[in-house]
Amino acid sequence: MGDLFNKQCKPCDGDTQHLTQEEISVLLNQLDSWTQSDQIISKVFEFNNHYQTIAFVNALAWISHREDHHPDMKVGYNKCCIEYTTHSVGGLSENDFICAAKVDSLLKI
Repeated sequence: MGDLFNKQCKPCDGDTQHLTQEEISVLLNQLDSWTQSDQIISKVFEFNNHYQTIAFVNALAWISHREDHHPDMKVGYNKCCIEYTTHSVGGLSENDFICAAKVDSLLKI
């Protein structure tokens, strides 16, 4: 699952800067099918039914709480769109990529 999965999110302080595009590209290549749009990374997860979708959302909520880093989500019957950005730095931080890697791990057996 890679190095990102094994890291923990760090609180962003006043000195924390958003990532450069070069840093974003390197980290994005470590994720499975996430895309970047401006200062957001996102991915749509599809499921067989509503129960599976909500089970995924609940597992994601546990990760978000544990890492203290929360995505924007759009939840439908059998889909969940996840978006990460770090509002406090005005762009993407390593925390976004750490959480994305942990979310991907939910569906790996």
